Amino acid sequence: MGRKQADATVRDLQFARNLDWNLLKFFHEIAIAHSVTKAAQELNRKQPALSLALRRLEERLGVKLCHRGPGGFELTEEGRILSESCREFTGAIREIPARLSDIKAEIRGHLRVMLVSNLVAPPLDEAIAAFHAKYPAVELIVEVAAWTEVVNSLIQHRIDVGISPSRVKRAELAYLHLFTEVHRPYCGRPHRLFGKRVADPADLANETFVLTGADEGDELTQFRLEHGLGRNIAGMSDHLEEAKRLAVLGIGLCFLPEGYAQPDVDAGRLWPLLTGADVPRNNMFVVTDPQSPSHTARELFLAEMVDQTRLA
Repeated sequence: MGRKQADATVRDLQFARNLDWNLLKFFHEIAIAHSVTKAAQELNRKQPALSLALRRLEERLGVKLCHRGPGGFELTEEGRILSESCREFTGAIREIPARLSDIKAEIRGHLRVMLVSNLVAPPLDEAIAAFHAKYPAVELIVEVAAWTEVVNSLIQHRIDVGISPSRVKRAELAYLHLFTEVHRPYCGRPHRLFGKRVADPADLANETFVLTGADEGDELTQFRLEHGLGRNIAGMSDHLEEAKRLAVLGIGLCFLPEGYAQPDVDAGRLWPLLTGADVPRNNMFVVTDPQSPSHTARELFLAEMVDQTRLA
């Protein structure tokens, strides 16, 4: 080993020994959030403390890691390189418990997940795929139910994880925001309103609707009642796919989630009537019961969900 190489090795060892690793953790959170303020909120810390940590790390490394100002937040090239390294560190650290535990080395058993019907949620799909790739011996049991049944099943410890909207959060349950589901009223090609645009929801008050019964979230119910929609009922089904079928056939208008209806819109079978922002929105959550018995597979699945929701 040459003198220069030996000096570089000593320098690198001293850097690793003297570096406050918390600074890397804080920078990782800042890079993911694209904001010092948002990262502080995620970590439940004050914004000046994270700004100071960022400055200390930049001084320790001798480089500028990000630009902050009126133009927004942007990582420098050095910041992007360090962010990728921090992502690798985080993944390695998260795997430590599994690598140290014989139990976690080969996770087995069941993971029971209950969700509302016809949910289009790419972060959920990514989390399930990543979880199965890491723990293929775990049997995934997926059930579909109305959102009220999801909550009841959690409280009764009949399932491990629930995916549902929740207007009122129960104090005994834990909620992780998954995404916001936008609902719009749609009509089928045979309907006389197909191809027309409606700006005011009240203009649809005299139209006949297909309702989704127990599958309808509180926000949607409140929106309908506020604008007088659904007083004239042409059909009803607790199953979203059957309610959509009636809408496609022109039986009546039907509120459907955007992601679920989009393939039929693209195919020309459905038409969205309200195009503005004044439409109901359901916040979807990953819901768990912290008081339920310890479940390794559940905790590992939740870790995947946290990763995917933060990357989304």
